[in-house]
Amino acid sequence: MSYTHEDLDWLIGHPEAVAAAEELPLTRRTSVADVASLRARFGDHARALAELVTARRGAVSKVPAGWLVCSESAQQATPAAVAAVRARYLADQGVDAVVDVTCSVGTELAALRGRVADVVGADLDGVRLRMAARNVPGVPLVRADALDAVVTAGVVVADPARRGARGRITDPAALMPPLPDLLAAYAGREMAVKCAPGIDYTDWEGQVDIVSVDGEVKEACLYTPGLGVPGRRRAVVVRRGGGGGPGPGDGSGPGDGSGPGDAGVADGVTTLHSGMPETDGEASPVGEVIVDPDGAVVRAGLVRHYAARHGLRQLDPRIAYLTGETVPPGVRGFRVLEQVPLKKLRPALAAAGCGSVEILVRGVDVDPDVLRRKLRLTGDRALSVVVTRIDRSPVAFVCEAVRG
Repeated sequence: MSYTHEDLDWLIGHPEAVAAAEELPLTRRTSVADVASLRARFGDHARALAELVTARRGAVSKVPAGWLVCSESAQQATPAAVAAVRARYLADQGVDAVVDVTCSVGTELAALRGRVADVVGADLDGVRLRMAARNVPGVPLVRADALDAVVTAGVVVADPARRGARGRITDPAALMPPLPDLLAAYAGREMAVKCAPGIDYTDWEGQVDIVSVDGEVKEACLYTPGLGVPGRRRAVVVRRGGGGGPGPGDGSGPGDGSGPGDAGVADGVTTLHSGMPETDGEASPVGEVIVDPDGAVVRAGLVRHYAARHGLRQLDPRIAYLTGETVPPGVRGFRVLEQVPLKKLRPALAAAGCGSVEILVRGVDVDPDVLRRKLRLTGDRALSVVVTRIDRSPVAFVCEAVRG
């Protein structure tokens, strides 16, 4: 739900009520009783209190504790780690002024104001602007449609709606507002347009960054040609909590947004781009280990570049699984114990004493859950299975999970 202005006034004026609501579980199982408890104490404001608390809990990786946010804006918000990567990139490009024309409750503004001298937020939703004013005090805000260029200077950051009635939007012209309309509204200005990671960016002339956080692909960011290298595709892999540590960067320093500073955003950031060396993509026999590259690498079309960077080879030129002798540092991979035809997987696992199995699949029409039930495992050993296609034959690799 969204708040009314009256809801917002009351929430801002009653922090003790918000604190009381935060003491309640407000889970699916307890929500009816919890809201009834809030209603008994705070009347019709119970709904807004429950909304605020549940929205905050659902957005712990996106917004700081204590922010004003609703469920819809929380769902749409850019994760803090992704916003931090973009803010650092724009600063490294020498950008000194940015307007976020779809600022919502301010997640992008919070990251930008620490990196860029002049930051302005704009949104058509007056309630969200009020939340942004509380969340990022001091940042100038203006109420305006994303297609109304009321702020005439600075790089434009936009986050058009990525979902329609039929689910995720993959056609840039179907975004809301459509990408061609955004480009026309800000003709002659540099832009960073945030899109769903599955967007078809084939015809985009500027740079495209595919960003993942802790293994989950979060977005594709389309940069106009003046921001970065035209035609370049980058995979930006963010690992929080030290998982994987800082990566090598692009190796070209400030101005490409990938120098030493990249490693300081979140806890570890690895950047790979299409200008780096790549392997020839020839098929190779399986080595000691198998590596499943991060989804950002795969979606950015940089599997061969990743292989070259880490001394790996492809099992099949059309499949993203890589093989080699060691797993890259900080990366989870699989030590190969045995290779068997898929139809002989069950006896192979039984012989290994397997009782639980993680199943990864690429290039073969296999449902891991259905396969797991068919295996009827009875042992006490936990193993991993990588199912893929080698040439035209489905094969299974029985493995142990390892970390480089």
